[in-house]
Amino acid sequence: MTKIAYIGTYVPQKCGIATYTHHLRQSIRAAKGWTGIDPVIAVTPAGWAEEHTDPALQTLEKEDRDAYRKLAERLNTSDVAVVSLQHEFGIFGGEAGSYILDFIERLEKPLVVTFHTVFENPQEPYRSIQRQIAEQSDLILVMNRQAGSYLERSFHISRDKIKYVPHGTPEPAPGKREAFREAHGWNGRKVLMTFGLLSRGKGLETIIRALPEVVKEIPDVLYAIVGQTHPEVRKHEGEAYREELQDLALELGVQNHVVMIDRYVEEDELVGYLSACDLYVTPYPGMQQITSGTLAYAVGLGRPVLSTPYAYAKDLLGSHPYLLLPPSEHQVWASRMISILSDDHVLSRWEDKMAKIGESMHWSKSGALHLRLFGQLVRDYPVLQAN
Repeated sequence: MTKIAYIGTYVPQKCGIATYTHHLRQSIRAAKGWTGIDPVIAVTPAGWAEEHTDPALQTLEKEDRDAYRKLAERLNTSDVAVVSLQHEFGIFGGEAGSYILDFIERLEKPLVVTFHTVFENPQEPYRSIQRQIAEQSDLILVMNRQAGSYLERSFHISRDKIKYVPHGTPEPAPGKREAFREAHGWNGRKVLMTFGLLSRGKGLETIIRALPEVVKEIPDVLYAIVGQTHPEVRKHEGEAYREELQDLALELGVQNHVVMIDRYVEEDELVGYLSACDLYVTPYPGMQQITSGTLAYAVGLGRPVLSTPYAYAKDLLGSHPYLLLPPSEHQVWASRMISILSDDHVLSRWEDKMAKIGESMHWSKSGALHLRLFGQLVRDYPVLQAN
């Protein structure tokens, strides 16, 4: 059985990569159907001391450069068959995460890198670091088909080396939507939702500006803004943006149609919120975002969505351009939200269409796909080395 070592942040760390790595490891283990334990190396800040119950979890101190070299040497002499590296620039030490290169240069095992960020036009220092990682990896996984084109064009990476894998998601749980709506008093309401760390770059004012028109047609509409303010934003301006959104809602007379859940939300609760909403919205003004875990989760759970056409949304929803709206144009957003939420038959049809897209994204299928790709790499590795 192929033994896999996972490297990235990891639960109980509160980080999207940590959650992704955890679910990927779980889903591949389920696909293997075995009771063995694959090791995971969690990149942690200095002095990290959170409790965990996983006996196979090791830690890699983010800013300890020598530890990256030692980790490669340790894995080289282990029974690990392949290494799965979850890459995001900010989770590794050094400028733009450059310390991970010390690990990669010394690793003698097959290396699979999942790029969670890929730039259309990469700039330094990110460009040279990602180029080196891409060149030295044996297999590259991306969660956006366009990302493969970016890597090929920017770094001349062969497309044979790059594979597309859907972003993994939970599966809908029977009864979860109804129970969550009942518990939160959402029965009888049409609920819009946005989730994530709050910051000005999310364009949430577009939805609030659209609400007066929506309320005229759908008096029971509720916009749930779920998530705490980004820690770096809070350091510099406190809760100024949240207060501006609240003031805008008051000014427009829709304050009773906006609810803010201002705290960190664990994944099980997030799945509950997503399952309970009627329409998930991402009105982001920036078009470069290459992945979005929450948009993926919403679609995987079969929820209708509206989004600006940023890179990930365009890739995921490209077959349904009706769901992709221009940023900041709140009149367009109001019209589209009304058209979907005011007719239960229309809403149901979009639920079915999202569920069809989401089927291939569920973690059970993602785990099986990853296991096939990893197994093929291990079988082909001697040939790759010879060439």
